[in-house]
Amino acid sequence: MALQQIVQETVTGLGYDLVEIDRTAGGLLRITIDWPWQPGSELFINVEDCEKVNRQLQFALEVDGVAYNRLEVSSPGIDRPLRNEHDFERFVGELIDITLKAPMGESAAGMVNPTRKKFRGTLERAPDGKAWQIVWSDEPPVKPGQKVSKKRIPAPLNALGFSIDELRDARLAPVVDFKGRKPKQET
Repeated sequence: MALQQIVQETVTGLGYDLVEIDRTAGGLLRITIDWPWQPGSELFINVEDCEKVNRQLQFALEVDGVAYNRLEVSSPGIDRPLRNEHDFERFVGELIDITLKAPMGESAAGMVNPTRKKFRGTLERAPDGKAWQIVWSDEPPVKPGQKVSKKRIPAPLNALGFSIDELRDARLAPVVDFKGRKPKQET
């Protein structure tokens, strides 16, 4: 049986979602798990969850003869990768980082540098309802204690539409706030 299939069956059998499998040349097998998403629920993976999956995977991998030196099971963390349509649906309204496979080229039409591939902004459903878009402003953030003139005109919002096939990488932007992530804005 293939490694992907063994891990997928074991993780889903325990009630978790498989986020990522990473195998390094040094023999490290890193498995990333998360709770299945249900609208309105905010469950987080804890150490006991990782330990439970680790124990079950050790047994399953040994039975199927999969060679590895070290097994590591972890949560996706604050910079969780977004891999499929389901992940994008789950994190609408969140701040994300994306990297395109190819630069924007001439389609940028003066909006941004045509060689740009990396963007950070809020994930939204595109107006057509089929694709995705990321919305951002190039205005620098206001520093604590800095006064902002009421006459200052805010920088315009930019939007970039994309499909999941055009992405090399998409992740939640790491928001380091000791009070936790802010709730999603109701639209």
